[in-house]
Amino acid sequence: MGILEVKNVGKRFGGLQALSDINLSITQGTVHAIIGPNGAGKSTLLNCLVGKLIPDTGSVSFEGKSVLGRKPHEINQMGISRVFQTPEIFGDLSVMENMMIPCLAKRDGAFSLQAYHALLSDREIVDRAEHMLEDMNMADKRNMHAAAMSRGDKRRLEIGMCLAQEPRLLLLDEPTAGMARADTNNTIDLLKQIKDSRPITIAIIEHDMHVVFSLAEWITVLAQGTPLVEDTPDKIKGHPKVREAYLGESAEH
Repeated sequence: MGILEVKNVGKRFGGLQALSDINLSITQGTVHAIIGPNGAGKSTLLNCLVGKLIPDTGSVSFEGKSVLGRKPHEINQMGISRVFQTPEIFGDLSVMENMMIPCLAKRDGAFSLQAYHALLSDREIVDRAEHMLEDMNMADKRNMHAAAMSRGDKRRLEIGMCLAQEPRLLLLDEPTAGMARADTNNTIDLLKQIKDSRPITIAIIEHDMHVVFSLAEWITVLAQGTPLVEDTPDKIKGHPKVREAYLGESAEH
């Protein structure tokens, strides 16, 4: 059994069958990529994985416990963190202040923008945040206004904020979207470092095949809301069904 189990999940929006009988198992400690052409159902599936959407049929469980219908803070408390397509940071705060908030949430079970002023004199929270910024190679940016950073640095900060809560599963939704190639490569290097240094499982939805094949150990390909192929990156490359889904080429050719 995987750390995350998806069984017979289906989801319909009006006349559109977005997901159909999805079965997926993510093995603990791996990097598992979910790919597919536009409209394949990737984002819908991810929203089901974090409880944001409740499927019409089937189940989603993390470490044997259902995620369905849970609020975001409950998902975090279970050990799941999510990185969105657009970096979700507090632009009005400094880099250090951003990092202190999830450090407080990890300790006290609360995540409050209003409470951040009280954190400035909390040595435990300050030390934890400084340690996380060092891990993210962002200590030199601790006093920088978060909104002024590059997209790549905003993403790095957001990933660090997720890791501050010590998740066992990190879900990444198009983490390199809108990035220059240099920032994309830096993000790849960061995720490799995270995988090698922490007991963590990573699931990634990504269009950039350079990112997918640089990171993934196992790949699920979706097409029209259902799994098309599941295999290792070497087997996925050039797979006739994948060519057909992405390029419209007949699998018989």
